[in-house]
Amino acid sequence: MDILFVPFLTDTQNGYSRVRHCSQARAIENECYVAIAGSGGNLPNVQNMDIQYAQSMVFTPCDFSFPSNGIKAEATPNTEMILIADVDIDLLRELHQFGAVKNLKDRRKDLFELTKK
Repeated sequence: MDILFVPFLTDTQNGYSRVRHCSQARAIENECYVAIAGSGGNLPNVQNMDIQYAQSMVFTPCDFSFPSNGIKAEATPNTEMILIADVDIDLLRELHQFGAVKNLKDRRKDLFELTKK
């Protein structure tokens, strides 16, 4: 996987924080980009959708050649806007070969295996 897309709908900043931090962890663990996109504002004609909280972001692995904080791009919190970010898939390939931490290479294949049903 090169890019994981995470659409979400949260009504509080607490809910948003869970989505954000879990998504950033997935970018680090899986050595991939993660783009989160949420809905901000309100939907007045939809029951139980009085308010929503969101901030769209693009996360990267935390390693050389990537931003040190693991954030490639971020929108203004709780503001209706479009976020555009260029990502370099070749940097992921380089990370998989020469990164400081080799999550994908260091998997314990002797402990588990994936099989297709």
